[in-house]
Amino acid sequence: MKTIEWFLSQMPKVSKPQKNFLLILFSTISMLRGRMNFRNLSRYCAMNEKTISRNFRKPFDFSMLNHLLISETIPKTNRKMAAIDASYVPKSGKHSYGIDKFWSGVAGRSKNGQEISSLAIVDLDYNTAYNLSVEQTPSSSEIGKEEENRIDFYLQQIKRNLTYLQEHGITHIATDGFYSKTRFIDGIVGMNLHQIGRLRKDADLRYLYKGPQKKGRGAKKKYDGKVKFNDLSRWDFVSEIEPGISLYTADLNSSRFKRNIRVVCLLDQRNPKKQRHILFFSTDLTLSALDIFSMYKSRFQIEFLFRDAKQFTGLTDCQARRKDSLNFHFNASLTTLNLLKKQDREAVENSKSKMCSIASWKARYFNEHLLDRFISHLDLDPIFIKNTPQYEELRNYGAINV
Repeated sequence: MKTIEWFLSQMPKVSKPQKNFLLILFSTISMLRGRMNFRNLSRYCAMNEKTISRNFRKPFDFSMLNHLLISETIPKTNRKMAAIDASYVPKSGKHSYGIDKFWSGVAGRSKNGQEISSLAIVDLDYNTAYNLSVEQTPSSSEIGKEEENRIDFYLQQIKRNLTYLQEHGITHIATDGFYSKTRFIDGIVGMNLHQIGRLRKDADLRYLYKGPQKKGRGAKKKYDGKVKFNDLSRWDFVSEIEPGISLYTADLNSSRFKRNIRVVCLLDQRNPKKQRHILFFSTDLTLSALDIFSMYKSRFQIEFLFRDAKQFTGLTDCQARRKDSLNFHFNASLTTLNLLKKQDREAVENSKSKMCSIASWKARYFNEHLLDRFISHLDLDPIFIKNTPQYEELRNYGAINV
């Protein structure tokens, strides 16, 4: 966790007391056992729970910190893209900020609680994601009940972090099927970005007319019939992913989006009696079909951010009700996860393995904290103990990936 000191030193607007608080906070979350609330945090550090609560209400630019961290973690030569997705956060009560009905993928239905929206940068070569910005989705009473209002909120989040995306050389942003809407696509293209997403299986698509045009007055012919997905003879075959599963691609027009898009069809013919297909698309007509398919697959790395943050860094444990405290909590959880992933990446830099175990790093930091407590309270020599081979063995006690 020593690396966080350097990142905070690059942020001149952060006061010294807040820097000291953040150093303690990130270290405490990294080895915390149990829920990440003010009282439990105070049990593992020298700060009172009221001090922690008060500091959670202070503004801090987590996006800038994450930007600096990602810049030092992902090599400039690596291919990168952005990804955005929302995650349901359970929350009881009626008076917390942002309480509303939000979709829960685990439950398969809308539930009462909160929602966060994460904008992440995905390292395509290393196949992992790092959170850049997380914001809490306002409730319907804040922004209105229309779905377009939430779409505008997600677009504003991207716009607020557009400078950081440009500095990372991001030109494509991957989304799931929810974001495949005209309003969102137009907004993304308006920021000089390209969207990679998923279409409905029955998407209304038209072939582009490429034949000779009639001479004379009148509009030129643009389209050449509606796409029927039981006949891909006019599509270009790309490759066979595995036996019975193939990729096809075509440049088509979407009447819904009112623009031409490059579509990739994943055709599953393993069961001849029941063929299935999945449609992916990109607003970038120069992007290859294999790149569209692989980048959409890499979009799933943002789901692992939510999973790991909920399991290990207390994303859903906040007991505060204020908007600023909730925002600080969500950001602190995902930024700590970024730090742990950076630590893991540095540890396996010379290794062929890319497996990242956050549980192992949590175990190591807890063991290290406990050993330091023993050394301090028993008045032992820390230099002698930490230089013995047994110290590292005890530090890795319970770690899954050693």
